[in-house]
Amino acid sequence: MPVFKIGVMVDSFRLPIAEGVRKAKELGAHGMQVYVVDGEMRAENLSAAQRRDFRRLVADNELEISALCGDLGGHGFQIPAENEEKIRRSKAIVDLAVDLGTDVVTTHIGVVPEQPDDPVFKNQLLVCQDIGAYALEKGVAFAIETGPETAAVLARFLEAVDCPAIGVNMDPANLIMVLNEDPVQAVYTLGKYIKHTHAKDGVQLKPCDPRQVYASFAEGGIEGLNIGELFNEVPLGQGGVHWDNYLQALREVGFKGYLTIEREVGENPVADIKTAVEFLKQKLA
Repeated sequence: MPVFKIGVMVDSFRLPIAEGVRKAKELGAHGMQVYVVDGEMRAENLSAAQRRDFRRLVADNELEISALCGDLGGHGFQIPAENEEKIRRSKAIVDLAVDLGTDVVTTHIGVVPEQPDDPVFKNQLLVCQDIGAYALEKGVAFAIETGPETAAVLARFLEAVDCPAIGVNMDPANLIMVLNEDPVQAVYTLGKYIKHTHAKDGVQLKPCDPRQVYASFAEGGIEGLNIGELFNEVPLGQGGVHWDNYLQALREVGFKGYLTIEREVGENPVADIKTAVEFLKQKLA
């Protein structure tokens, strides 16, 4: 087995979840990630029997669960009035991870401000310390996805959180699309915190304000802001990620986990994911 394993975000197939699991196996993935916030896999709605059945489905297809996606949407943990509910739900997702036999939950927490004395920074810090303590007790990593802020700002935030259960879900495309930041250097900056990665590619078309971009995602659009004019997600190998250097950087910082393919756009996601699996296998050969 190579240093890295190839995973697939099953929701990216846009199929019923069980079909997505079987499709991941068919395409030659080693594992899969699944979204558990809403829909048929919503954490709070899954009975003990359903959890056992899903774990058996994954095992029967000779796959592992690389991570759960526990992104609760909106503005992440930026708004104090929302956080009691979001903490409760995040802990329920950590519990589901334990039941399903995986040790990573990925999420977005909202754009982290540059200044530690910013009230939003302080609020995000308290929430992550609360969830981190719970996740640590359960043996689960709670991994913040890259993209809204620079790697340096995220590293300073993680140093302030100071909890080994709070880490990073490295998404190289987000860094390029929103920040035009080199994901190779970001790996070196965040290396000790990386728990999981998304294999995704993209291009930036024009500079943008990450606060506006993520506010647009949270609020269903902002008048006058056209995301499609700012950046595009593209199939693996067709964007700005220098994959040879990126994979080498992951090796050098000691990461040995999953490269989980996420395809959020495109008319034929199954074909794009198939090509991505083949692309990664060639790179890892």
